[in-house]
Amino acid sequence: MFFTVLIILVVIIIFFMRKPQNFPPGPVWYPIVGNFHILKSLSKSEGGQHKAFAKLSKIYKSNIIGLKLGTEKLVVVSSFDLIKEVAYGHEFNGRPRNFFLKLRSMGTRKGIVGTDGEHWKIQRHFVVTHLRSLGFGLKTMDDMVREEVTELLSILKQSKENEIKIVPIISVSVLNVLWRSLSGSRLDRSDPNLQYLLDLLDKRALAFNMAGGVLNTFPWLRFISPEKSGYNLVMELNKELKALLMKTINAHYETWTDGRDDDLIYSFISEMKKSNGAPTTFTEDQLLMVCLDIFIAGSQTTSNTLDFAIMMMILYPEIQEKVRNTLNEAFDKIEHISYNCRGRVPYIEAVISEVQRYCHVIPVSGPKRTVKDAILGGYRIPKDTTLLFSFYSINNDESYWKDPEVFRPERFLDSEGRLSVPERFAPYGFGLRRCIGEVLARTSIFTIFGEILRNYMIVEATGSQKPTEIFVSGITLIPKQYEAKFIRISH
Repeated sequence: MFFTVLIILVVIIIFFMRKPQNFPPGPVWYPIVGNFHILKSLSKSEGGQHKAFAKLSKIYKSNIIGLKLGTEKLVVVSSFDLIKEVAYGHEFNGRPRNFFLKLRSMGTRKGIVGTDGEHWKIQRHFVVTHLRSLGFGLKTMDDMVREEVTELLSILKQSKENEIKIVPIISVSVLNVLWRSLSGSRLDRSDPNLQYLLDLLDKRALAFNMAGGVLNTFPWLRFISPEKSGYNLVMELNKELKALLMKTINAHYETWTDGRDDDLIYSFISEMKKSNGAPTTFTEDQLLMVCLDIFIAGSQTTSNTLDFAIMMMILYPEIQEKVRNTLNEAFDKIEHISYNCRGRVPYIEAVISEVQRYCHVIPVSGPKRTVKDAILGGYRIPKDTTLLFSFYSINNDESYWKDPEVFRPERFLDSEGRLSVPERFAPYGFGLRRCIGEVLARTSIFTIFGEILRNYMIVEATGSQKPTEIFVSGITLIPKQYEAKFIRISH
């Protein structure tokens, strides 16, 4: 009996440790945990999961690393050419069917971010078409951002050079641009529930990384340690977001009229009504998840980019001064800064691009899933393998950037001072899963950054710790909290 049990255990161990034939190189797989303990240890010692992936790439001398987290096979791609191949390859265009994405979508497999196949195509096309009809990139979008910028500048003016944390102010402004595109209305900045929601989003971003965190690897932990594993946090956030979104959706039901399409929710309800009971992907659950996708995916990355941009202006005052001089030369004192006029100030776009590259706002992107067995870089990637992109590696590649550790906006300008952005620099992704809200994000970042820098000189807070370039790692990277003084400039 003892030997029978022993043999069974040995067989189980061999099964869990065995890698698929010609799978990408990587550390040995251990039973149950896979490589979770190794990745966690490296992430802690190196300063983030993105740096752990880079370390493994060096150890195994490969731009493709094969890992296993629990039962999930994971491949991390760190080469631009290979990332591009995955980004445009239909065999890599699935989304993982793991616990993290299930949690993110409130137990459903709906929305846009976490779906694939025909459902994803239909819903993505609808959202992109709707956003275009609202005037993304046109005057309508500029007007939406302008209203938020006006309020933001008013708040800064009222601070009277007090030392403040700019992130909460900017976060609400960005969130309101998104909220208006969804619902046609704004969130009340004074509403305490709004700040509570923003705090939950921040905690969520820190509790998980792009590989899903401990909860994705060991879903059963939610029964043993729901608080420490982050399960309670996600459930609380889901509850708050659902209440907020459903309140707005129900209000739209009450005021909807046939064919109404002046915001995304009205447009979606109009599509729902067209089905007349026939099978359709346009359901209330789907509407809720589309709103959630836009709400979560758009708010934090845009806010974090602006947070980083302001921090870098404090750390590099000579660049801050050049930004301000460039804006003053290009725009009249009474003229609004507009994204449509960005061609006048290529240096500003270069600065924003360098912030995104240098600060690695999204160091790891994805996740994607192979929908069938595939070959990548000579290695076999089995069906249902999860793939991640290491944008940290390609944005930190010395063979291309020469001095990636230096903050130098001029790298995005050609010899005549015109904007020159290489294909490999893709802060919004590329290929089949490119960010659908890219123009909205670019418009918000350019306009908010430009107007703040034109009107205020930003310096570190008196007696406080200087902002540091050691960032906090989660799903995205964020700066450590800092305070700054905004000194109004007379025009």
